[in-house]
Amino acid sequence: MIYQLWQAQQDIQFPIQAFAESAGRLLRHWEPLTATFPLAAPLLRSASATMEMVAQARTTHTRPSYGFTTARVGNREVEVTEEVVDETPFGSLLRFAKDSPVQQPRILVVAPMSGHFSTLLRGTVEVLLPDHDVYITDWVNARDIPLSAGEFGFDDFTDHIIRFLEVIGPGGHVLAVCQPAPATLAAVSIMAEDRNRATPATMTLMAGPIDTRVSPTKVNELANSKPIGWFERNLIGTVPARYAGAGRRVYPGAVQLQAFMSMNMDRHLKAHRTQFDNIVAGNTEAAEAHRRFYDEYFAVMDLPAEYYLETVRRIFQDHDLPRGELIHRGRVVRPEAIRRTALMTVEGERDDICAVGQTMAALDLCPNIPLANRHHHLQTGAGHYGVFSGRRWKNEVYPKVRAMIEAHS
Repeated sequence: MIYQLWQAQQDIQFPIQAFAESAGRLLRHWEPLTATFPLAAPLLRSASATMEMVAQARTTHTRPSYGFTTARVGNREVEVTEEVVDETPFGSLLRFAKDSPVQQPRILVVAPMSGHFSTLLRGTVEVLLPDHDVYITDWVNARDIPLSAGEFGFDDFTDHIIRFLEVIGPGGHVLAVCQPAPATLAAVSIMAEDRNRATPATMTLMAGPIDTRVSPTKVNELANSKPIGWFERNLIGTVPARYAGAGRRVYPGAVQLQAFMSMNMDRHLKAHRTQFDNIVAGNTEAAEAHRRFYDEYFAVMDLPAEYYLETVRRIFQDHDLPRGELIHRGRVVRPEAIRRTALMTVEGERDDICAVGQTMAALDLCPNIPLANRHHHLQTGAGHYGVFSGRRWKNEVYPKVRAMIEAHS
C-alpha cells in the first residue's frame, strides 16, 4: 500500500502545483510593471516566490540531464557526447566520449542505487572529465523495468560492475561513491581471484559503508533498529499498473528521500526560507543555484526490493564483508586476493551518513596489496557530499585520486 498511498498524494497535489506554476509564470510576466508601480514590487515578488515554492515542492521520476557538451583537455575545449557502451534492463554503461585524439586513463564511476539517479554525481564526473576517459553506471528507475526482466539483487549489482569493467577492458580504473563501495570491493576481489584481465589498476572507494560497525551513524542505527522483516513489510511497495514495471516490488525513491530529508530537516527548511528571500530580493544567481540543486535532489528513482533488502541485511545488519562471510554466487568474497590493484579510501571528517573509519576498513581487508599502494585520505571539513562534489572534492580530494591513477596508468 505504501506506493499507492504516495501515488494518491501526488495525484491530489498535481493540480494545485500546476496552478501554482502557471500563476508564478503570470506574476513574473507582470514584474516589469513594478518599475511603474514600485510600491507593488515587494508584494508581487512575495506572491511569485510563494507560487514557486508550492510548485517545486514535488518529486519527479525523470532522470535529469548530465548536461556535458564540452570539456577542456589541455588547452583545448573539446566536444563531449554521451554514448551507451553497454546496456541491461537495469542499467547502462554510459561513456562521456570526447572529440580528442589524446589517450586518457579509462575510469568507471560506480554510482549509488540509493533513490537518486546517477546524475547526482554530475559534479564528480565534471572534475574527472578533463583528465580521464569517464564511464558511469547509469541505473534505470525500477518502476520502469518490466517484471519479465527478472529480479535484481546485491549479486546482480556486483555482476554489473564486473561486466562493465570487462567492457572497458584491461588497464581501467574504478571509483565507487558511497553505497556501492562494498559491491565494488567484492567485484574487484572476485576479478582478482579469477585473474580476470580487466581487473582494474586502481580502486577508489569514497564515503562507502565497508564496515558499519565502526562509529555507527543514525543511518546505521536505523538499519539495525528493526529486523529485516519489518523493512520488507513497511518500506516495500508494488509499482502501480500505470507504469512499465507494474507489479514489481520496490523500495520507493520517495521514501528514501523523506528519510534523507528527515535527518537534516532544519537545513532543508532554512534553505527554502533563504530561497524565498532570494526570489523576493531579486537575487537570481543564488535562486537559480537552489533550483538546480533541488531539481536534482527531488528527482527520485525506485530501487528493486531485492537489492534494497539484501543491502540492508548483508551490509548494515550482518556485516558480511568485514566478517569475511560475504557470499557471491555461492563463493566467499576474498578481498585478500587483491594484490595488483592500488587502493585509496576517502572519507569526510563531518560525514553523518558514512562515519570516519567505515570506508578506511577496506585497507585492512586487503592486506596483500603492497603498503605503498594502499592510501587513505581524510578530508577535513567535508560532510558526505563534500567528499565527491564541490570545492573540496575538486581542490583537495581529486588531486590525490588523480595522482594515484597517473602512477598506475
